[in-house]
Amino acid sequence: MCFRSDRKRCRSGFETSNIAYWTSRIMHDNPILPLVRNPYKLLNAAGLEKGQKVVEVGCGPGFFTIPAAKIVGEKGHVYAVDIHPRAVARVKEKVEKEALRNVTAICGNASNTGLTGASVDLAFLFGLHYITGGLEKVISELYRVLRPGRILSFEKVRGSEKDLVEEVERGGFIYTEKRGRIYLFKRVEERMMKRNAGIPG
Repeated sequence: MCFRSDRKRCRSGFETSNIAYWTSRIMHDNPILPLVRNPYKLLNAAGLEKGQKVVEVGCGPGFFTIPAAKIVGEKGHVYAVDIHPRAVARVKEKVEKEALRNVTAICGNASNTGLTGASVDLAFLFGLHYITGGLEKVISELYRVLRPGRILSFEKVRGSEKDLVEEVERGGFIYTEKRGRIYLFKRVEERMMKRNAGIPG
């Protein structure tokens, strides 16, 4: 569901323009794409497993959403977040066509998902060249919604590896491994963050 404030945010900027949406849809709904960019292979590398509750940041028209829902299965759940209302509508169409009951499409900024704190097992960001509101705020939100010790998976599409790792680790994560282009980070407990920063408590 898109609330009025979400719709207002959804209409601002190029990243939410119709041009950006249709470019993304033409690319991601192309039947040839899975042959060169296998979503199941990438999602398995990201650490998705049956029964998990998962957040997808920047779901677009749902190229990864439907495979993710099938991987986590009926006992799992996928929260697919995108700032563009047409992308969210497209995801809902695909979910209905596949008769899936384990997907919630959220129209809004990923820096404020509205999800309950410490309620998610894994979050993933794939193929995002631009993140509305900036990566730092999104990482902060994902730290909030992920359970301690759970995974944030990030596909690097720009910039240096060192900069990416440092930025995500500043948000309370520890870099654990790289699987192809997928970087895996583990959410640390808040008290460990404080101790590493030299803050009492």
